[in-house]
Amino acid sequence: MKQKSYDGSASLYLVPTPIGNLEDITIRALNILKMVDFILCEDTRETSKLLNKYEIKKRLVSCHEFNEDKIKTDVVKQLQNGKNIALVTDQGTPIISDPGYVVVSEALAYGCHVIGLPGATAFVPALISSGINPSPFLFYGFLNSKNSKQIKELELLKSVKYTMIFYEAPHRIKNTLSNMLSIFGNRRISLHREISKMYEEIIRGKIDELIPIIEQLKGEFVLIVEGNQEIVNYQNLSIMEHMKIYLEDGCSEKEAMKIVAKERNVAKSVVYQEYYKNK
Repeated sequence: MKQKSYDGSASLYLVPTPIGNLEDITIRALNILKMVDFILCEDTRETSKLLNKYEIKKRLVSCHEFNEDKIKTDVVKQLQNGKNIALVTDQGTPIISDPGYVVVSEALAYGCHVIGLPGATAFVPALISSGINPSPFLFYGFLNSKNSKQIKELELLKSVKYTMIFYEAPHRIKNTLSNMLSIFGNRRISLHREISKMYEEIIRGKIDELIPIIEQLKGEFVLIVEGNQEIVNYQNLSIMEHMKIYLEDGCSEKEAMKIVAKERNVAKSVVYQEYYKNK
């Protein structure tokens, strides 16, 4: 479906809100919040703090992970009736490890107009101030809270060469770092807490240096982790083992074959034949 951003249609606006300092909001975001007919918000109390600062009076409707399925049909009806709606979460950009995806998917399924605004999100300031190579990067968000499942996730990520970005809660951060040390090895990391707030803090170092001090810290964390920097002697790997590295990184078979052929300095047909013979 093709969509023009400014064709006059009633729209669902995805509006980023400050992650700390209430001044971290764009002029356009404020104008949208003033213009819309009502605002969908994760927590009406949190959104009210922002609106009160900027003297914006709007009807607030709760929209969170526990009720998105219930309200999505009504949101579509309101859009179809010409109502402009803003969707915000407590802090940061909607849908990025926050609610909103269910409502947006429903709106798009019915051909409604959806516009995402640029603005605050926690992982961008953490990444650019980490001192770890920012490109390319993989944004992962929250790892599974169950330890056994988290370990499996980290095992799948250990060969990723990209810088990785995670969110973590204070009561789980020590266990997460311990699992990373065990599975990833002692990599460089950058730990960010209370971004854009009065007690903002960044701690950079190796994983084993941060684990002993982590229990002293409070707040939500953004964790920037160096990608796998090990130099692999690909000639010691079979073609199937070599392919597996990139398939586990998320590459398609076609992409993996191209990379493997280049790194082994062989024709892609050689990789193709060997892979499908042993698959």
